[in-house]
Amino acid sequence: MIERPNPDDLLVRLQQADERAKRGKLKIFFGSSAGVGKTYAMLAAARRQLADGVDVLVGVVETHGRQETAAQLEGLTVLPLQQVAYRGQTLLEFDLDGALERHPTLILMDELAHSNVAGSRHPKRWQDVDELLDAGIDVYTTLNVQHLDSLNDVVGQVTGIRVRETLPDAFFEGADDVVMVDLPPDELLQRLSEGKVYLPQQAARAAKNFFRKGNLIALRELALRRTADRVDAQMRDYRSTESISPIWQTNERVLVCIGANANAERLIRRAARLASALRSEWQVLYVETPELLRLSEAQRHEVLERIRLAQSLGATVETVAGTDLAKQIVDYAKLHNISRVIIGRSSERHWFRGRNSLVNELATRAVGIDLVLVGDDQVVPAKAELPDFPLFNNINFYSKGYLWAIAGCALVTLALTGLTYLFDLANVVMLYLLVVVVVSARFGRGEGIFASILSVFCFDFFFVPPHFSFTIADTQYLLTFVIMLFVALVIANLAANLRFQARISTHREQRANRQSNFSQSLSGALTAGQIAQITVEQVAQVFHCQVVLLLPDREDSLHIARDQQEKVMVLPPELSAGLDMGTAQWVYDRETAAGLQTNTLPASPLLYRPLRAPMRTRGVLGLLPSDVNALFQPEQQRMLDTFAAQIALALERVHFVEIAQEALIRIEGERMRGTLLSALSHDLRTPVTALAGLANTLNRADVTPEQHKELALAIEDQADAIHALVINLLDMAKLQSGGLNLNRQWVPLEEVIGSVLRSMSSRLAKHQVTTSLPFDLPLAQVDELLIARILSNLLENAVRYTPANSHINISARLHIAASHQQEMELVVSDDGPGLPVGMEEKIFERFTRGQAESATTGIGLGLTLCREMIQAHGGSIHAESNVPHGAKFIVRWTQDSPPEPPESELDTL
Repeated sequence: MIERPNPDDLLVRLQQADERAKRGKLKIFFGSSAGVGKTYAMLAAARRQLADGVDVLVGVVETHGRQETAAQLEGLTVLPLQQVAYRGQTLLEFDLDGALERHPTLILMDELAHSNVAGSRHPKRWQDVDELLDAGIDVYTTLNVQHLDSLNDVVGQVTGIRVRETLPDAFFEGADDVVMVDLPPDELLQRLSEGKVYLPQQAARAAKNFFRKGNLIALRELALRRTADRVDAQMRDYRSTESISPIWQTNERVLVCIGANANAERLIRRAARLASALRSEWQVLYVETPELLRLSEAQRHEVLERIRLAQSLGATVETVAGTDLAKQIVDYAKLHNISRVIIGRSSERHWFRGRNSLVNELATRAVGIDLVLVGDDQVVPAKAELPDFPLFNNINFYSKGYLWAIAGCALVTLALTGLTYLFDLANVVMLYLLVVVVVSARFGRGEGIFASILSVFCFDFFFVPPHFSFTIADTQYLLTFVIMLFVALVIANLAANLRFQARISTHREQRANRQSNFSQSLSGALTAGQIAQITVEQVAQVFHCQVVLLLPDREDSLHIARDQQEKVMVLPPELSAGLDMGTAQWVYDRETAAGLQTNTLPASPLLYRPLRAPMRTRGVLGLLPSDVNALFQPEQQRMLDTFAAQIALALERVHFVEIAQEALIRIEGERMRGTLLSALSHDLRTPVTALAGLANTLNRADVTPEQHKELALAIEDQADAIHALVINLLDMAKLQSGGLNLNRQWVPLEEVIGSVLRSMSSRLAKHQVTTSLPFDLPLAQVDELLIARILSNLLENAVRYTPANSHINISARLHIAASHQQEMELVVSDDGPGLPVGMEEKIFERFTRGQAESATTGIGLGLTLCREMIQAHGGSIHAESNVPHGAKFIVRWTQDSPPEPPESELDTL
């Protein structure tokens, strides 16, 4: 039977087919180990394509000295390999650009998992192949099973050798065709001994290590199973694409359906033995129907125990919700291509369905599925019993729903006492049906059935002649009663089913929203403390338990996580008393859950779950539930697994961010250290060398008094240069350590400028310095020493980078800024060569100089200090080009209105 495909699914498939049509086709020749003939088979297939007129190009083929393989290359066009320099050697690698330019129809790429030489465009050959496929080029390639990433650890355990070159399974699964190239182990060992796999000396070493017969058998089984799994996945995709509903029993899959009866444990053990005998996958399905929702706490606990038993025996457990048990089982079996369904033969008989009605329904619907019935080990009582009627199971007549049913029928009865004079009984009876609908939709099936029967009794007793009696004078009302009861029961059942589905949908939506909110909260966490606080708050709220997050230190010893204020999180008394750090450490080391309701220390009050991330375990999550049964429901456990995975991923993300930040800090520190040492080696060594030379000259006997004075001045200049260098370094160290204490006072700015010019008179002797200060310039609210240092650095910068006899101008003014605050502006400009293009902002960075390679001394800290000091004032500094040439540095800071001078000073003025 072929079902009509969904239009949306069909559109998606068409889009995927269109995308695949633009890419090249990938064909993998897959084998268990080297020497089985993958390369030979690939070349033979390529020669057949060449004979059919296909443009075939050999990209990379490794013959390993095998003559029969090399013979297959005759007549094929070979792409020359690219020469790559690596550590003083010249290595040959695949020429990707040459292949793309040549653009053949088919290219051969041997050894798909090969790692390219450092410096290549892609680190792996499979990435080269992916780019070739994107260009529309078909690719033939080879691969061994040990190179698959998912099997790498398994192969390492079997052979004792860990293969470093791996391939993502997703790329393997995306291949258009996989050809299994197989060779029995005995024949492969024979080829190895004959030198057809490796050279003799290599073959002897391989036979003692990797090429042992047991290894080859295990690798062959892995390769065959991996190929079979891929074929099985293709078959299921085809069934889904073609909307084929009948089961294709190509691979044994066992499904056992359990309920709340005592026979479930026997079913699970029987299914485990059957799956083991068949060497097949097996799954456990629990369908939660409205009847099962009314189970007692003890019965639900028994169901959870059976689910845990199935999981411990290796089954995959699924829980679905629905009203039609047989339909849910059949739909699940078709979706997962289940070949056998195991169900229990019930000893119960329902008065309206008969015994084993589920078996009969499955036998009718489950076409192509083998049904296995397991007999009940309970003895059926011989004496006659009352029929099992679902209405009276677990009824509590004091519940709110039954009271509402009684009240609704009473209100309708009162209302109909007046309406019967205006309308026929057949019309007004619909009001009773309205009560049935409301009660069923609000409270459920049992209350709806009760309302249906009560409505019929009320209608008969109060409105059908003779009144106030259940005696029926007119027999036609019997048909009315039957139809009314039947319609009421149907409506009650439908309304209850809709209510059940609405509850399930609401529950699923709440779970999805909780997972989404938790994921969004974790995505914004930047530290482990934030992750810990989010985890404790939200996990406790969702799972109704007390939570502790344990994180490892650098020695992999667990400790209680800190919150976002870096304080150790305080645990509630119950949680602190039950927490066992030894158990938590065991869980972290073994990466296995322990504690409450597990196989390890089940008497522990806490459940310990490892937080496994892709790279390693990142911590342990401890939970102290308020309701044990609620926490261990299958849907809660699946959601807890999702939460744990998200926490682990967030912790791993933060961990790698911290590592990256530490690496950047180390890199920046090394860069600064190198820059500083390089600068000091030039700027400190130069004046020290000059000082040594001047001192030697000064000690000569033939030095005249005039020369002595010149030498002393030169020594003073060099000493000032060293002093300025040391001062800058000390100031930068003080700023970095936060040791700058600002002392703002009202000072005359012209006096600060004059003091700086006098102290730098010798440095400014070869330049023409002018000042442009208004006569009414008010006092400046600054730290006098810092402003003097800023001005000194700016003037020193101008002296260094402008030629002799150039002009340097100092100006200042007070103006109103855009923020309506008073702003003082200090400008130092020159008419020198100006700033390099694009360096207006970068020049203020540490160890940045206007001319990277220059004889001009300096380590690039002066302008950085200027910016740091003026920012301490709440101001700013920037540079721009001067007109027509030169540089201009503008310093601005805001200040209050200057104070009025005392009256005595005004009198003096």
